[in-house]
Amino acid sequence: MQLHRVLVANRGEIALRVFRTCARLGIGTVAVAAPDDLGSLHARSADTAVEIASYLDPDEHVRAARDAGADAVHPGYGFLAESADFAAAVEDAGLTWVGPPSAVLRLGGDKLAAKRVAAAAGVPVVPSGSPADVGLPLVVKAAAGGGGRGMRIVRDTGDLADALDAAQREAEAAFGDGTVFCERYLERPRHVEVQLLADAHGAVISLGQRDCSVQRRHQKVVEESPPPGLAAATGRALDEAAIAFARAVGYVGAGTAEFLVDGDDVFFLELNGRIQVEHPVTEAVTGIDLVEQQLRIAAGERLVTDRHKAEGHAIEARLYAEDPRTFLPRSGRVELLRLPSGVRVDAGVEEGDEVGTRYDPLLAKIVSHGRDRGEALDRLAAALSETAVEGVDTNLAFLRWLVAHPAFRAGGVDTAFLVEHPPLSVPPPRLAGGSWGEPWRLNLPAPAPASPPDVDAGAHERGHGATGSVTAPMPGTVLAVHVAAGDAVEPRQPLVTLEAMKMEHPVTAPFAATVTAVTVTVGDGVAAGRPLVELEG
Repeated sequence: MQLHRVLVANRGEIALRVFRTCARLGIGTVAVAAPDDLGSLHARSADTAVEIASYLDPDEHVRAARDAGADAVHPGYGFLAESADFAAAVEDAGLTWVGPPSAVLRLGGDKLAAKRVAAAAGVPVVPSGSPADVGLPLVVKAAAGGGGRGMRIVRDTGDLADALDAAQREAEAAFGDGTVFCERYLERPRHVEVQLLADAHGAVISLGQRDCSVQRRHQKVVEESPPPGLAAATGRALDEAAIAFARAVGYVGAGTAEFLVDGDDVFFLELNGRIQVEHPVTEAVTGIDLVEQQLRIAAGERLVTDRHKAEGHAIEARLYAEDPRTFLPRSGRVELLRLPSGVRVDAGVEEGDEVGTRYDPLLAKIVSHGRDRGEALDRLAAALSETAVEGVDTNLAFLRWLVAHPAFRAGGVDTAFLVEHPPLSVPPPRLAGGSWGEPWRLNLPAPAPASPPDVDAGAHERGHGATGSVTAPMPGTVLAVHVAAGDAVEPRQPLVTLEAMKMEHPVTAPFAATVTAVTVTVGDGVAAGRPLVELEG
């Protein structure tokens, strides 16, 4: 079967990424764009663009495919990429779905169902269940998606109800499915994943592992392959577990099995039945175009299984429109965009484009490759020094700080890295005891578990008599107002909840005070810095 025209049911850099491979293979491309996104780069870059009412409406994507004469649909990542109902709608329309069959997505794509299948296949999983069964700390997670949406950590039973409600709202907004579940929260694991390819003829292979441990707000910012300092035996165990799970669900296509690695223990988290944001690092070390493999598998071709020897080391840094310290999203017009040469760059915007608050703030992915990790890091640091963005705040300063940080350069970091090393803090002059892999790291007891960084640190130290306005830390929409004039509030008490980028952001009281005025109502759109609540200490 030959694919002739592919509709990408997505936007931004992933749509552009798929378009590039399609163009190289001589396959026509169709972009879709919501009414508020018609001027975006992906809509300007395809052979054909079709307006749709919403990126979360399966029927609109199918209509657009028919209108544009597409014979296949690639879902990208996010939105409906792991929706079994969307895959079924594409299949029922007689179109080729570039991903796992709907039945496999229904079985393996749901996080709860995936954990049950994994356990039955002998793959170790993180315990999940009711809050009473799981115990504290726990994490509430969306069953239908990832990327940090619909996720809340709970350490106190008094916070559980609010966490469940917020996670359900976020999951519904991001994925169209508000189902959530509770899972034991591991404080200091590494986040390691396995890239899989499987064809419709029974072949399943691993293309190796990626380390995604450096995260903010449960979202990845830097990924690399192979994972530094990972024992060879652990890598083999991860590959075997991932392949066993893929065979158990009858997987077809490109997919990623995600794991938590806690010492010698390996726990299966979930299967992402789609292309990952961080797929370029695997492409860099293997030389395999994963989007091309997706298209070939969807067309019924067999895998070529003798081309996946990994060479060198690759690292990806995600350039976001966000505050480099708090990681809160930012918006604005990209007045200047200078991207580096000599490395791979997957960008989703151009100079002059507007970055809003309704979609993911990812601007570009910068990917370096070297003979070893040191060379890859040096090349990434040089690339970041070339990069410049004006008109919208970005995390560029954070990325430069991270790549230069001695603890990161030593390798083997865990998900608590930004707890121990707050963003843009002064790095230690040297690491005590030496570099990664030396005995001192194994002989010292693990540091005590720590909570995620407090983005409001310092704001809660003001004492009696303070007055002033609590302002919006980012542009967004007022989702809830929790106080009224005359209310007494305590430090860190939620005042207003904003929604931005389909995630909820509570704005809290900086000190004990009395509310003298509330200047917004539910549904208001607010700019960064707009007063929300007036307080008097």
